[in-house]
Amino acid sequence: MNTQLDIRHILPTIRVPTLVINRTGDRDANAEEGRWIARQIPNARFVELSGEDHLPWVGDQDAVVDEIQEFLTGARSVPESNRVLATVLFTDIVDSTEHAARLGDRAWHDLLDVHHALVRKELTRFRGREIKTVGDAFIATFDGPARAVQCASTIRDGVVQLGIEIRAGVHTGEIELAGSDIGGIAVHIAARVIAAAGRSEVLVSSTVKDLAAGSGISFSDCGSRVLKGVPGEWRLFAAF
Repeated sequence: MNTQLDIRHILPTIRVPTLVINRTGDRDANAEEGRWIARQIPNARFVELSGEDHLPWVGDQDAVVDEIQEFLTGARSVPESNRVLATVLFTDIVDSTEHAARLGDRAWHDLLDVHHALVRKELTRFRGREIKTVGDAFIATFDGPARAVQCASTIRDGVVQLGIEIRAGVHTGEIELAGSDIGGIAVHIAARVIAAAGRSEVLVSSTVKDLAAGSGISFSDCGSRVLKGVPGEWRLFAAF
């Protein structure tokens, strides 16, 4: 019965904004029919979408919804970005393999437990977010570079009582959120910064140093470095 209805004669009488949507390969209504209908309705707008489904809630539904939303409101919704600005901190224990060999498995794991507890305590204190641990290494994010540097420095000073040393790398940039994990070039840069750090050193990028101005943190210039896989040279600074 729906197919037998003939509404051609009333199309020119429609005097409200009208949107006609047709999919190019629609298996029930030819796209040319949709164009003809739109031409009969004064000031109607015709949109042709790819696909062959006839029902609007089948196939690429988002494309249909986007067109309707723009028609009704004048704008489409902007997809929520999964990129945010954050300061990334990497830490790891210096000479961890040697320590593990010297102490033995049980004592080394006990030491790691104490180390992890100390790191997590400082992350909480400085409002850092633990992303993950890989062996003796920590990856965390902060909403401010100064807190990240202060946290790293406190951890560095605190682990001395455990008879170990850590090194840390800090960089600020846009990261990609992937569930509970993070990614993006800023994470890679932070990883390269820690790779360049020495014993008991908190090494930061020039971005972090500039953003931490006025925080009271002192930095010493370590010169420019080429970070593996990252274009250009990067000026690095040691926090103390």
